[in-house]
This record gives sequence, C-alpha cells and structure tokens, in this order.
Amino acid sequence: MSFKAFHVFFIVVAALISVLCGVWGVRDYATQPGATSSLVLGIVAFVAGAMIVVYGVWFMRKNKHVSYI
Repeated sequence: MSFKAFHVFFIVVAALISVLCGVWGVRDYATQPGATSSLVLGIVAFVAGAMIVVYGVWFMRKNKHVSYI
C-alpha cells in the first residue's frame, strides 16, 4: 500500500469519525437540552470534519500525479 493510498484511507476514516462524533454530540444535546457542552462538541466535530474533507481535496489535487500503487 502506497503512502497516498494510506493517506486517503486515513482521511476518509477521520472524516467519518468526526461526523459521527458530531451527530452524537447534537443528538445528546437534543435529548438533554441543558448539556451545552454536547452541542459544542457536535459543532466542533462537524467543523473538524469539514476541515478534514477540505484537506483531503487539497491532498488529492496536490498528489494527482502520484500512483496509488
């Protein structure tokens, strides 16, 4: 497995985990309206997920000439 393939896999996994953490935080806030820390966690996780996706797009554009093998 090449560095590029591993990096793309890691970016996808990190983005998915971040989005799932965001859903968990927002859902926890919906069930317990007083838990503002859960809402903050959800928002921060969604922002982090978006930043990871932006980084992934940048990485793919930068390394488009590098093979996956």
